[in-house]
Amino acid sequence: MKKRILAAVTAFFCFLAPFSVCAEEGSDSGLQLQSKSAVLMEQATGTVIYEKNSHEAMPLASVTKVMTLLLIYEAQADGKFAWTDSVQISDHAASMGGSQVFLEPGETQTAADLTKCIAIASANDAAVAMAEFVAGSEEGFVEKMNERAKELGMEDSVFVNACGLDADGHVSSAYDIALMSRELMKNFPEIKEYTTTWMDTITHKTRKGETEFGLTNTNKLIKWYEGATGLKTGSTGKALYCLSGTAERNGLSLIGVVMAAPDFRIRFQEVMKLLDHGFANYTVEKGYPIGQDMGLIPVEKGMKEGVNAVVKDEISVLMGKGSNGEWETKTELLPSVKAPIAQGTKVGEMIYTLDGKEVGRTDLVALEAVDKASIHMMLERMMKLWC
Repeated sequence: MKKRILAAVTAFFCFLAPFSVCAEEGSDSGLQLQSKSAVLMEQATGTVIYEKNSHEAMPLASVTKVMTLLLIYEAQADGKFAWTDSVQISDHAASMGGSQVFLEPGETQTAADLTKCIAIASANDAAVAMAEFVAGSEEGFVEKMNERAKELGMEDSVFVNACGLDADGHVSSAYDIALMSRELMKNFPEIKEYTTTWMDTITHKTRKGETEFGLTNTNKLIKWYEGATGLKTGSTGKALYCLSGTAERNGLSLIGVVMAAPDFRIRFQEVMKLLDHGFANYTVEKGYPIGQDMGLIPVEKGMKEGVNAVVKDEISVLMGKGSNGEWETKTELLPSVKAPIAQGTKVGEMIYTLDGKEVGRTDLVALEAVDKASIHMMLERMMKLWC
């Protein structure tokens, strides 16, 4: 913005300093992981704290379902279906092997229950059924998976199916898994209702009648790790043992990913080791909250003479524990705006710096709409000025 002026400068102190990456690519940084690749990412900022072979593309097994769940939740949020909608199981969906809940062709389940089966029991048949329901076919859904991957910057990923069964060319990387896990957990935290459930049930409704079927969560973190919130396990002959594990403590949310662990226990142990490392060494500082009033801007020829500028997004910055740093926040506002102005119009920026280095910024926007003043109101104002 060419006409910005410095409206306010506020300084405050904290006792932490930022880190963006604490280990070089391929370095164990003392963690000594046996998994072939790994990433530890902070959820709010997307900062990578630790990585090992993080961009190596390899089979990811049922961790694929993180993307499947993301597209399901996005489709529901867009109004394309309701959770109570009935989904009929196709022959193709029912034919999936591996982890499943034994859905039968022609059986119907609600979209909510099928999604629950995916998130809790890692059901391949439920994943394909929902893929067909959302996109018309599994092939069409896979196209959407790859499109969404590109949008998220997942440059190491190619999806061939919706469930993660071994298939030529079906690959991702630890970094890409962390990206899609972050997108799912950040935008749809309600999924934790399923990903933190240890046991549940569904009811099969077929021509033979109704039978109850038990679901047990494949992710042992929710039993073994304090603050665990999810997210997804995976194992096949090609992928070995994979896990995207998420956890929250004291306002800090972390995503730990391992791929090609040598056995199922090691994948959990090493994700817990990653998460422990993050919680022991890092915290998050948050900036001004959404809607914080940062000043009044004059409105030229408006029904109101001024409009409040408020914070659009809350900024989070990952900080390393144990060292000092000085924060500064700089508010830059337009000197004035001309009516009409719509609610949410950008009128400035809030810039956060630490030890003189920019660590984040957010827009400042108009709190409310201001219409253009009528001729009668303009004349009244002119008369007041003359008098």
